[in-house]
Amino acid sequence: MSDETPAGDSAGDVAARVVSSAAQDIGSFIKSQREAAQVSLRQLSQLAGVSNPYLSQIERGLRKPSAEVLGQIAKGLRVSAEVLYMRAGFLEDRPASPVRDALLSDASITERQKQVLLEIYESFRRENNPRLDPQPEQEKQE
Repeated sequence: MSDETPAGDSAGDVAARVVSSAAQDIGSFIKSQREAAQVSLRQLSQLAGVSNPYLSQIERGLRKPSAEVLGQIAKGLRVSAEVLYMRAGFLEDRPASPVRDALLSDASITERQKQVLLEIYESFRRENNPRLDPQPEQEKQE
């Protein structure tokens, strides 16, 4: 037996620890965002439309929220749902971009406005560098 895996550790045990770790990560991130926004747990639960105990369990890493609940929490915190989705593992992390980061962190525009601006930005990038587009226009028309 190796020292790395305790006796009786199954793949299920390992998977449970990974999920627990992800729940802890998203929970602590939500809590830090809530505290930075100076919003109480009760206020956020009302804004997000989830119960106070459920939100508390998410923040403590006891529960991993669904994508829908994360979206509601993002709205309540006025942060990008995409950031929460990536943090929770629902979306894969994209290459760093100062423009993308600035748009996603801007609390003065809505989620819809952020998405539209990101789509425009990405279309300009693809237009200027066709290698960024997985299927160039010629292949799409064929």
